[in-house]
Amino acid sequence: MQSASDQPEHDYPDHWEADVVLRDGGTARIRPITADDADRLVSFYEQVSDESKYYRFFAPYPRLSAKDVHRFTHHDFVDRVGLAATVGGEFIATVRYDRINDRGLPASAPADEAEVAFLVQDAHQGRGVASALLEHIAAVARERDIRRFAAEVLPANTKMIKVFTDAGYTQKRSFEDGSVRLHLDLEPTDRSLAVQRAREQRAEARSVQRLLTPRSVAVVGAGRAPGGVGRTVLRNLLGAGFTGGVYAVNAALGEAGGTAGAVELDGVPAYPSVAAIGEPVDLAIVAVPAERVPEVVADCGEHGVQGLVVLSAGYAESGAAGRERQRQLVRQARSYGMRIIGPNAFGIINTAAEVSLNASLAPQMPAAGRIGLFTQSGAIGIALLAGLHRRGAGLSSFISAGNRADVSGNDFLQHWYDDPGTDVVLLYLESIGNPRKFTRLARRTAAVKPVVVVKGARHSGSAPPGHRVPVTRVPHATVSALLRQAGVIRVDTVTELVDAGLLLAAQPLPAGPRVAILGNSESLGLLTYDACLTEGLRPLRPLDLTTAAEPADFRDALAAALADETSDAVVVNAIPWVGENGATEFGDGEVLAASLREAVASAPAPTKPVVVVHVEMGGLAEALAAATSTRPTPPDRGTAGAVATRPPAPPAPASAGPGAAPAPTSVPAANHPTGHDAPTAANHPTGPGAPTGSGVPTGPGVPTGPGAPAAPAAPASSTTPVSPGAIPAYPAAERAVRALAEAVRYGQWRRQAAEPGRVPEYEDIDEAGAAALIERVLGGEDAEPQGVTLDTAQAGELLARYGIAVLPTLPAPTPDAAVSAAARLGYPVALKTTAPHLRHRPDLGGVRLDLASEEQLRAAYAELTEVLGKPEELQPVVQAMVPRGVDTVVRSAIDPAVGAVLSFGLSGAASELLGDTAHRLVPATDRDVAELVRSLRTAPLLFGWRGSAPVDTPALEEVLLRVSRLVDDHPEVVAVSLEPVVVAPRGLSVLGATVRLAPPPPRTDLGPRSLPSYRTA
Repeated sequence: MQSASDQPEHDYPDHWEADVVLRDGGTARIRPITADDADRLVSFYEQVSDESKYYRFFAPYPRLSAKDVHRFTHHDFVDRVGLAATVGGEFIATVRYDRINDRGLPASAPADEAEVAFLVQDAHQGRGVASALLEHIAAVARERDIRRFAAEVLPANTKMIKVFTDAGYTQKRSFEDGSVRLHLDLEPTDRSLAVQRAREQRAEARSVQRLLTPRSVAVVGAGRAPGGVGRTVLRNLLGAGFTGGVYAVNAALGEAGGTAGAVELDGVPAYPSVAAIGEPVDLAIVAVPAERVPEVVADCGEHGVQGLVVLSAGYAESGAAGRERQRQLVRQARSYGMRIIGPNAFGIINTAAEVSLNASLAPQMPAAGRIGLFTQSGAIGIALLAGLHRRGAGLSSFISAGNRADVSGNDFLQHWYDDPGTDVVLLYLESIGNPRKFTRLARRTAAVKPVVVVKGARHSGSAPPGHRVPVTRVPHATVSALLRQAGVIRVDTVTELVDAGLLLAAQPLPAGPRVAILGNSESLGLLTYDACLTEGLRPLRPLDLTTAAEPADFRDALAAALADETSDAVVVNAIPWVGENGATEFGDGEVLAASLREAVASAPAPTKPVVVVHVEMGGLAEALAAATSTRPTPPDRGTAGAVATRPPAPPAPASAGPGAAPAPTSVPAANHPTGHDAPTAANHPTGPGAPTGSGVPTGPGVPTGPGAPAAPAAPASSTTPVSPGAIPAYPAAERAVRALAEAVRYGQWRRQAAEPGRVPEYEDIDEAGAAALIERVLGGEDAEPQGVTLDTAQAGELLARYGIAVLPTLPAPTPDAAVSAAARLGYPVALKTTAPHLRHRPDLGGVRLDLASEEQLRAAYAELTEVLGKPEELQPVVQAMVPRGVDTVVRSAIDPAVGAVLSFGLSGAASELLGDTAHRLVPATDRDVAELVRSLRTAPLLFGWRGSAPVDTPALEEVLLRVSRLVDDHPEVVAVSLEPVVVAPRGLSVLGATVRLAPPPPRTDLGPRSLPSYRTA
């Protein structure tokens, strides 16, 4: 992009280019300004008001001179840098800095201060452009060793003053010669990072809201003949009762001639292009062949469309050519400020009555409810829509993002975090493009509402076609543990996703693990009891009501259990009643459902979740799901009860097309039992003439504010409201208890998250000394670019600076050297091999302990070399004996996908074979490490198992915290292994340590806000 003349001192820094989401949800591209931008700069300046020009130059400045243009477009990218924010290739804002000395004159390094100035086009002021530019120019300045910005602003320019003061940087402010003088320290602070992330959340949430609440929609690719993907989506939009304007676009209409809009498809005007519509269009659904998509994107971008849902296939999922096509699609759309769902998407749904948007291939609108659902797969999306429908769960919104080339699950987490219409978030993910950000957003969201995740492609070793994600060395089990640390409810199957979501949406969180069990089957009660124990719950003795129990008996028993303070949740088991003549009594569960609802309604406060396990009682499940209750929403949890009174028919796929996937071949009838292995039918009318319900959701779940359309009530068939207070029913005890256990664990996490742990400060840590040692090692002539493993002395020195003492080892290449080493250390000693194939493998006989004399030491040495090999092969060492205890392993490593991870386990083949290792993200708090130590299956060995003495776990936790601090303070420490760490009843000993240093990997989560760069999925 740089012209031949005036070549800068540094090459064009393309890594400074970034796409950002602005405050209103639109996007802009930030890039360095070059000499080729002269005409763009002049055009931009001509569109700036005289007032804004005055604020920039402190005097009337109607036009830029040729000298000005040259100065503002020629930079060396070190001492003089200019960035521009662009939309559609044209400038909408600029920022530049010039390095200055302490007298305010132009300077070069080592001067570390620069003067900064902004100019934003009036039409784009208020969109957060200047705040985004400040983040990026500050990051550039830090890269060029500039530590402070100086800015001079007129007092009347309050908007610009606010940009600086709200940024969160440490700053000084003074008033000199009629202007405000600001000095900003560019070192990121906790406040500046918090401000940055809050702005990121608002902007990304707004960008999703624009997609979900359009005032008008154009379906591009709607065919004139019935059928096809575009025509199907058009029909679904109309069938759902979308409250805004709907337009059909078909390029063939222009070829055929005629008046634009004179042709109608399904009763809506059809046009040959978006440009021909002549009215604003907020959202375009693109269903044309991939080769035609670029012209559609250009048509949409040039006429103000805010977002695209691309159903077209033929992108990254189809190979290298498709990946490049996808990259160009995202680049083109973002250049116009648009965001994309897809390509290869199934579509989006918003059930809010004010919108009633079904821009998807699902022909029926789900019931309105308070569950947000995101999937990366059209086929799984179909299955989840059908499964949730059968179980009576309503949705607030649904997104099937396909290749998620732009908008991803992270964006929808940002939206659902503070969306008052969503109480539970369900995610089906096949890949996580930005795991660090996902973990951060999931932790924040989980603090206010449940986030349930099922991840596909766990064991394939690669991402699905079309999904490019960071390569990770962390096993799947580790990723699951880290997600749970962030409060995510991690399940393994789609069925479990529905099971957990149904309970969390309909019931309060349990206060603890104590479970009351009651029912009319002793055997089913015992199965439930065993399932509770398996899941780590504390079941009370089951109450057997006997097979003679009537609905009134269930009502009284449930009411008593809800009032009993010794339980935190209730499981009700029910089997059919059969009379003497073989006929089923009390109907097909409706009477029992009414009795259970009566018991729940009579409870003084809805503080305990209730779940029902039924055997071949489909009518009971339906009646429970369809129940309407007047109970208030529990005030202290993030979910509200939500189950539909009468949903529409189960969603099914439309005709095959881009982004579509085969649907299940059949859907169980609403009023028939589905068996133990299928989701229970629920929330359907129990007979002909059942009421349809005509209410619509109102209140906090309804989109409001600018851009939210006002509309009449949506048809009852498309947005039947969900009623609170339904009781979830399950066809198997194991499924009910597993869902309940997830709710228990999540409730415990929520309570702990309200009082988070702390990262202790240790006065004996020498952070500066450790940094100097690391710099000396990595900066040496012999340092390898890929990193270096410290020798024993260096590792010991580095760890010692963080208060971790490693027991000395002395080499013993000969028997005499071993004896000399023992004399220095003092008997008794240990003799062990350090050869790589024998290291940390005492089971192979490479260790001899408690050698109390020279004779024993020489005998052990001779035995080792005779059995295992020559001394030069074994590399034996001598070490002093330490108090006996439990051998453990402490490790930390930096993974490119998830960041720094702290790991702990017991030493030995058995733990390694069983994979009994626990993990936490760094930096770990005191609470994190306490849970880390206790989360092992073998943890009882640390706490006095079978009469042994408990070991010093506080000392162990301190070592874990110190390792966490070391890795967090110094990202160059990419791996630490302490093995073994022998934890005795009093104190511990670190017998071996390995430390690896390397240049730190980039931290994308700490830089300025930006969207992923044209990823292929």
